[in-house]
Amino acid sequence: MTNLLLFSYQDTQFTNVLLWIALLLSLVISIVLVFYQRKKGRELSYDLSLLDQVKKSNIESEFVLKAMRLSTWHIDPKTFVVTLDNDFRGQGNEWKPEEDGSDVQGSTNMLDERDAARVYKSIEEICQGRTDTYHEEYRVKIAGTNTTYWEESFATVAERDIDGNPVSIVGTSMRIDERKAMEAALIEAKYKAEESDRLKTAFLANISHEIRTPLNAIVGFTSLLPDLQNAEERQSILDLIQENTQKLLRIVDDVVSISKVEAGKEELMLTTFDLPIMLKAVVDQYKPQLNKGVTMTTSFPQLSLSITSDRNRMQETMRHLVSNAVKFTDRGEVTVGFDTPVKGKIKLWVRDTGKGIAPEYHERIFERFFKVDEFVPGAGLGLTTCRTMAYSMGGNVKVDSQLGQGATFTFEVPFADVDAIPGKSEYE
Repeated sequence: MTNLLLFSYQDTQFTNVLLWIALLLSLVISIVLVFYQRKKGRELSYDLSLLDQVKKSNIESEFVLKAMRLSTWHIDPKTFVVTLDNDFRGQGNEWKPEEDGSDVQGSTNMLDERDAARVYKSIEEICQGRTDTYHEEYRVKIAGTNTTYWEESFATVAERDIDGNPVSIVGTSMRIDERKAMEAALIEAKYKAEESDRLKTAFLANISHEIRTPLNAIVGFTSLLPDLQNAEERQSILDLIQENTQKLLRIVDDVVSISKVEAGKEELMLTTFDLPIMLKAVVDQYKPQLNKGVTMTTSFPQLSLSITSDRNRMQETMRHLVSNAVKFTDRGEVTVGFDTPVKGKIKLWVRDTGKGIAPEYHERIFERFFKVDEFVPGAGLGLTTCRTMAYSMGGNVKVDSQLGQGATFTFEVPFADVDAIPGKSEYE
């Protein structure tokens, strides 16, 4: 009995030790599990924060692409395949690589012929590793139309193999129509500024010469008057002074007229007047200036025609055309006329049998200060003034001529219906 009790006590003590050991092991394992769980929790939180950052970065990148209206793409240098990743250009008619076979050659075929070879060569160079970056501006043909739009692309090598050869090319493209339009406008403004400077220089050179000639005559002849006692000689000098005074006034009038019209300072003044009477007044003004042996006639389809237009501009234009014909006609005749109005337009014309104008000068004679014959007096502003005034009235002035066969200047201008636009008649 004593032995049995002793055995039970010893067995119970051993069991307690085992229990304590198991309890300690369980506690240690629990502590380890807690630390492990906390570590995994921190790792999971870190991963989640990275995921949030990636999402935020993607959102920001997408926002930037949308704001810049860019498309992103990449090229496989080995296969020359182009893949469009994102497209936020937003115009609706842009070229997209996947629609054209996705190869570089097919893609460049969508470009304007003036740019395709250059762009293909640049892409080929970066794919073969000869350059690290790519940047080109080019025109892209819009499918189904004859128009193009401007685009700009950048690309770089994104990945290389162990030998340093490109494995992946990434790039972006964006439309730059507005920028190109702005550049064109700036170039045009620069050209106009340079042209303005050139015209100012030409103006000073020509006007100073043209004004000096009659002015010298006026000053010179005026200084002779006190010494002249003969009445005929005095009258002859006075006639020369008056003639040169009129020349000087015409030069100044030309400059003032063309300046006002081009600056838009002078508005159209519509009045109702009789066209044949106005033309006869111009003819009578220049008949005394005809060269010896030259006659001046008129050709009107009707004796009276009342029209509503800017009488002063129309008359001034015809004066310049008639004066020009008189100046260059040494034989034959000068004829002034008009055709029957058609569809609210009337064509006035001046025909002469003078020296004529070579075809290559038909447009140049309307340029400021251009003179076919530099030895003929004049500032070279008359025909420029004619065309400027015609444009301001919605019309045009043209010439039909051959060298040695005379010339015909036509002045076509729209006119208002007398009943449609009330005007003040010259007879009232």
